Amino acid sequence: NRRLTYLLGDGRLTFTNTGAQVRVIPQELRELPLLRGFDDESALAALADRFVQEEYQPGDVIVERGGAADRVVLMAHGKANKLGVGEYGEDSVLDVLADGEHIGQRILVDEEATWPHTLKAVTPCTVLVLHRQDVRELTDRFDNLARHLRDTDSRALPPHNKHGEAAIDVLSGHRGEPALAGTYVDYELEPREYELSVAQTVLRVHSRVADLYNQPMNQTEQQLRLTIEALRERQEEELVNNREFGLLHNADLSQRIHTRTGPPTPDDLDELLALVWKDADFFLAHPRTIAAFGRECNRRGLYPQSIDINGNKVPAWRGVPIFPCNKLHVSDTRTSSILLMRTGEHNQGVVGLHQTGIPDEYQPGLSVRFMGIDERAIISYLVSAYYSAAVLVPDALGVLEHVEI
Repeated sequence: NRRLTYLLGDGRLTFTNTGAQVRVIPQELRELPLLRGFDDESALAALADRFVQEEYQPGDVIVERGGAADRVVLMAHGKANKLGVGEYGEDSVLDVLADGEHIGQRILVDEEATWPHTLKAVTPCTVLVLHRQDVRELTDRFDNLARHLRDTDSRALPPHNKHGEAAIDVLSGHRGEPALAGTYVDYELEPREYELSVAQTVLRVHSRVADLYNQPMNQTEQQLRLTIEALRERQEEELVNNREFGLLHNADLSQRIHTRTGPPTPDDLDELLALVWKDADFFLAHPRTIAAFGRECNRRGLYPQSIDINGNKVPAWRGVPIFPCNKLHVSDTRTSSILLMRTGEHNQGVVGLHQTGIPDEYQPGLSVRFMGIDERAIISYLVSAYYSAAVLVPDALGVLEHVEI
């Protein structure tokens, strides 16, 4: 069971482009907290049309702390540092904003809002901005939009913790005999159901090969071994990249961070460990990403230790092994991602799903079923693998995105 979570509006937006012109998809504006649940397509289209594209270079200030917040800013492409006041009054990097993230949505309802932070471009940035004057004109034109914004802003969320989960009332530090708080854990009413995915192929072997070429190596078994290896490769690809259940797409948005500068540094992996701080089991990264991390360590004069895993030396950081995985693809722009996860049902981590006890089971979750011999004396076997993956709680999986190699 997963605890009930109230939507706090931390979604990311998606954009389309024609050449260098970028436009936000109107329906994606519902990812702004104040527009969640708004279903007037014409009003959303009008809002999307009012966004203006702006370009910034590294070091440019996009918004400045203390100034009047007069626009919504959507990060279409690039990376920018959110700067705030540090402990001793100096500028401190509080967060990194990148593709799909946004700031300034309070101007939709607050005429007196000011910028609480400075946003400074780290890379060339393409942003879309919606000015307050355009918001006024559209709320005057669409009464339902103005009403939705007022209602959403005034609606109070039920008691919840900082993660958005329904609160559990607990009394502590009391003296005497006060009445204890009564509580219960509120679960999600419609938890997600996972349907096992399948990878299948038909192995065809001529009976002549099966009869004559079975010594010293049984060719049917070798054909089957190589076929199963191919299915397992596809299974690994799906477990990482499938849009329905793949780890890259199922990491909670609050569990995704960006590199501070571009290449993967020790600081970035420390930030990732701060996300998955309960019993993190291992990192997953492309071999070239691991090499890029090694270069950053060399530049700083650091030499990460290796640990022994089943007799093999594996690079590690802070005692957590870094396993290579070529399914975390490197993009055409030489960027990739790094995963960090806690595993196991008992740890409420990431778990693999498969069905055992299926007919003609050859390996757990994999069956090899004899389909017959056709008139050409070709033997056919149906080879099927069933699998999926689930992230039991959000903090079991963290992703470091847009890692430059």
